[in-house]
Amino acid sequence: MRELARKGFDAVYSELNLDSPEVVEVPRVLANTCQLITGIDNEQWRIQGIPEDLAEQQKQGERFFGSRGINMFATCTPYQVGNVPVKGGHCAWMESSAVVYCNAVLGARTNTEGKESTGAAALTGRIPYWGYHIPDYRRGTHLVDIAIDVDDIMDWGLLGYHLGGVIDDEIPVLTGRCRQPSLIKLKHFGAAAASSGGIEMYHIPDVTPEARSVEEAFGGNRVRGTVRYGEAERVAFENLNCATDRDVDFVMLGCPHNSIDQVWLIASLLEGRKISPNTQLWVHTPRALREVADRNGYTKMISEAGGFVMSDTCPAISRQMPQGTKVVATDSAKQAHYLPAITGVQAWFGSVKDCVEAAITGRWSGGLR
Repeated sequence: MRELARKGFDAVYSELNLDSPEVVEVPRVLANTCQLITGIDNEQWRIQGIPEDLAEQQKQGERFFGSRGINMFATCTPYQVGNVPVKGGHCAWMESSAVVYCNAVLGARTNTEGKESTGAAALTGRIPYWGYHIPDYRRGTHLVDIAIDVDDIMDWGLLGYHLGGVIDDEIPVLTGRCRQPSLIKLKHFGAAAASSGGIEMYHIPDVTPEARSVEEAFGGNRVRGTVRYGEAERVAFENLNCATDRDVDFVMLGCPHNSIDQVWLIASLLEGRKISPNTQLWVHTPRALREVADRNGYTKMISEAGGFVMSDTCPAISRQMPQGTKVVATDSAKQAHYLPAITGVQAWFGSVKDCVEAAITGRWSGGLR
């Protein structure tokens, strides 16, 4: 990347976003375009362990691409900071948790694109008409009977992780005892389902915009299978908790990136307390929301406890964690799924409260409720 950047950022875009060895002068984009999550926090790069020249290179790149009309949101949750397509709008998104949110929660239309197709779409304002852009391909395939209460964020993460494993890339229609979910819970549900499987679309009758009823969700399609989710299926919790060592080096909160309400929850749980000297806590939120957290005093509350508020990235994308990390605790099913495979660490998955307690004590004591 360093060598490529020396040729100029037109060369970077041509190679990485257009798969072109020929350098194309990048014009202003035609489509509403944003930069998703990156590998470097522009302010906390030293905490990440990023070399200074790479941090400066990213800042230069952002200035260049910003001048071409690309919004530097630098988050996996662009819908939390202003990129909110309308129902039926055609998009070219590539981050898995953002794709399923776009399709299911917003009712806009996108496939999981690659950097080459999204790069071309930004310049041309066009994307091939296939997959989830076509109404017939957005209808439900499997009926999910939720036989236990699914309420808090951890519950929704477990449900998503289980369904991704058994349904793969089909379209579940959720019924039963799932209480009215918040957008935060749907964010975690979709991220988990896209991690264990390839779910890019789901329906919850009378909640998501393309399903006022079960019948509308299936749109005349036959039900290919029925999945029951009960106590026995919560075994997903055991699958996610691959760790054996209860001494926790690192607590990561915010994948997908935290909303401002989630940052406040973490800050309130930390108020007046101190993080273990043997543990680091990173709280991830979009850059625009970190400014809100700064103004609200949440960042100060977290930093006074010994934690860091991070933006623009996450450990799975940057491959960066505190030096010597062996055991991670996280509220993200997605991070618990990927970090052991990517970095070789052990991972504990649980609620936000469990993770904060692990940061305070340096020990994991969480579990199912």
